[in-house]
Amino acid sequence: MLTQPKKTKYRKYFKPRRLPRSSTQTHKLGELSCFALVTTESGYLNGKQIEAARQNIRRKVKREGKLEILVFPDIAISRKASAARMGKGKGKVSHWVAAVAAGRTVFMLYGIDAEQGIPALQSGANKLPLKLKIHKL
Repeated sequence: MLTQPKKTKYRKYFKPRRLPRSSTQTHKLGELSCFALVTTESGYLNGKQIEAARQNIRRKVKREGKLEILVFPDIAISRKASAARMGKGKGKVSHWVAAVAAGRTVFMLYGIDAEQGIPALQSGANKLPLKLKIHKL
């Protein structure tokens, strides 16, 4: 199921104009078998991309361990129909995106061994449009 906010302050927002800045945020866990998928560039991820990566990772690990998603698409992107004339207001909300800065953790997978967890995260990273790397925490 695609993720989107249940309630927002406004129905439609301005379109994001800039890429998010790099973050210095790091996640540390005490568990030994923890792997994280970290972005190396800034960009936007929509709900379909996050869901496709989640499904792919869960399929590879055969639903073992715990997968944590640390990004949430909360920015609404609206689009008018291609044949619509000018005027008559802003278009409908077509999808939701999450702004992801470089160095931000997108997925965390723990409770699974390395020979099963690393290929699963790699296949999930192939579904996303950003450059990502796998960290062992």
